[in-house]
Formats: sequence, C-alpha cells, structure tokens
Amino acid sequence: MNTQGVRWTADQVLALAPDDASRRAGSKLGTAGPWSGTGSGDGAVWGLCRGSGSKPYRTVVDTTGPAYTCSCPSRKFPCKHALGLLLLWASDTAAVTGADVPDWASGWLEGRR
Repeated sequence: MNTQGVRWTADQVLALAPDDASRRAGSKLGTAGPWSGTGSGDGAVWGLCRGSGSKPYRTVVDTTGPAYTCSCPSRKFPCKHALGLLLLWASDTAAVTGADVPDWASGWLEGRR
C-alpha cells in the first residue's frame, strides 16, 4: 500500500519498469511460485525469490518512495524481482500478507527512513 493505504494495480507496477524486457520478466515472477517469506506492512513489501543461484534473492520495496533493493546482480531499477513482488502484492492479497519484517528487510528500510 502506498502512504494513503491503497494497494497498487498491475498497471501502476508495470509503469515502473525500466524497459519492456523487465516488464515481461517481472510479469513471469508475479505469481506465488518462486516466492517465500513474503510480507507487507507499514509502507513496505518484502520477499525471497528463488532464482538460479543457491540462495534466494532478498527483495524489498519501500512503497512510500517508491524505492527498491534486491540482492540480485541486476543493474536495472526496479529489477524484475521487485516488479514481480509488487505484481504479486497487487494481485494476490493472500500471498503477501502482514508479517514480521525480517532483519535483512528492516535494516534497509530503517536506513531509508
């Protein structure tokens, strides 16, 4: 949700994409399948995305900015993981529900605020 408490639409999320390739890649990650440890609250969304490596990518979005961080090596902002997480959050309220913010997400959020 943004600062007004409104969940974004898929169109709003896709408008953030830096290019068409990121839109397509983010859309593929916008389902619950690759995600674990997702949560949202207090103007933020976070989750772990299974990728090609041994460790999942840690993705956090500050929806009040918006601002993004992800442990993936992409140089695009937002990366496909942030877009996928936001699409999941926008479309599936049960998949991204309130939860305790993990340390790896809270540290970044506190540094921003």
